[in-house]
Amino acid sequence: MSLHKDPSLKNAVLSLPQKEKDKLLVRLINKDKMLIKQLHFQLLEDEHDLENRIHKLKNTLYELFEDTMYIYKIKNQSSFQHYKSLNSLMRDASGIINEHEKVTKDKFSEVECRIFILKEAFRRYPTLFNESLSTTAFKLHKYTNLRIKATMAKYEKLHEDLRFDLKEDMEAVRSFASTHRLNP
Repeated sequence: MSLHKDPSLKNAVLSLPQKEKDKLLVRLINKDKMLIKQLHFQLLEDEHDLENRIHKLKNTLYELFEDTMYIYKIKNQSSFQHYKSLNSLMRDASGIINEHEKVTKDKFSEVECRIFILKEAFRRYPTLFNESLSTTAFKLHKYTNLRIKATMAKYEKLHEDLRFDLKEDMEAVRSFASTHRLNP
C-alpha cells in the first residue's frame, strides 16, 4: 500500500522524530537500485560527470554494435535468427538508454543515442529492413516503427537549437524508414 492511499500512515511517518525518519529513508533507499543511482547523480555529480556518462553511454552503444558478429551473430542476410538477434540488440541498446535517461533526465543525449541506434541498425543491416513475410521480420519492423515514432516524438519536444544539431541524423533515419516502408 502506498502512502497517498493511507493518509493516517503518512501523517504518522511525518510525525516521527527526524532521526527515525532518516533511518527509515536510508533503509527504503537501499531497496531501490534505480533510486540510489538517481540520488547519486542528483546529489554527488555535476556537468562534467554528465559529460562522462554520455561519453560512456555512446561508447557502450558503439561497442554493442561492433560486437554484433560475436555476441548476437547478426549478418546482413534475411534469416529468422538475424531478424530475432537484431531485435534483441535494439531492445538491449534501448534498455541501456532508458536507464541513462531515468538517472540523468538528459533528453538531448537520450534522443541522440536513440537516433544512433536506428542509424547503426539501418547502416549495418539494411537487408533486414526489406519487406519479408517472416514473422520475425514483422516483429523487428514493428518494433523499429515504434522506436522511430517514439524517437521522433522526443525529437520534436527538444528546443529548436537542439533539434538543429540532430536534424541531419534524424533526416537520415526518416529517409531510410520511408524508402523501406517503416513509416510509423
